[in-house]
Amino acid sequence: MKKIVPEYKIKNKGHYSPGILSNGVLYISGQLSRDPDTGRTAPGGARDHAVLALANMERVLCEAGLSKADVVQCRIYISDIDMWDEVNEAYSEFFADHKPARCVVPCGKLHFGCLVEIEAVAEVPK
Repeated sequence: MKKIVPEYKIKNKGHYSPGILSNGVLYISGQLSRDPDTGRTAPGGARDHAVLALANMERVLCEAGLSKADVVQCRIYISDIDMWDEVNEAYSEFFADHKPARCVVPCGKLHFGCLVEIEAVAEVPK
């Protein structure tokens, strides 16, 4: 088992690792729509929040030497189901033709006032 921790300018206070690599699988902890270098939550609406959460997820993937093409499953937490269309649009643009398994969970308030949090599972290519 190996911890995957990208370089962040702000120290993570939570008791978790951004990613854990185990037996050829990368488990990515929930990535909020918050810039880990500035501590600022994404400005704008659900689409902007989804874009930043996806970028944070990709940062963990890159630190592990993987890409978004290696993602096999995502869980997307949104603070309101009415955001589904905007989040789906940003997600579709991010992944393009690649379509990992996915669920979208309306969950109410998220930490730091974020509107979107994304966790993922990726497979290390053989």
